[in-house]
Amino acid sequence: MNQFYEMIYILRPSLSEDQVNQEVNRYRDFLSEYNVKDLQIKIWGKRRLAYPINRFVDGIYVQMNYEADGTQVAPLERAMRLSDEVIRYLTLKLKQVSKSEETEVEETPEGEETPEPVVSEA
Repeated sequence: MNQFYEMIYILRPSLSEDQVNQEVNRYRDFLSEYNVKDLQIKIWGKRRLAYPINRFVDGIYVQMNYEADGTQVAPLERAMRLSDEVIRYLTLKLKQVSKSEETEVEETPEGEETPEPVVSEA
């Protein structure tokens, strides 16, 4: 049974843009070998870390969302653990939301304004 996964990993801040793209493509190809579905990759860019990791205070964040059966998680994490470019990674199994659980957002028809909340002054 397929599950939804979200993986966020942090690359060394000293990598060039080409090296970052090379690492992202490396893990994309790795997941493609396992026939994952709906692979989405977002590069967040360089951000300050909450605390130093291996003496780095900045890191390049990358997020991958995909649907798979779970057999690829351990090999992917092992590849990241052995890489010198990845300083931290985290994989989360996301809860699958069924169509009945999704909440619908009411849209205001064009030309109508949404009422503003009334604030009483005391």
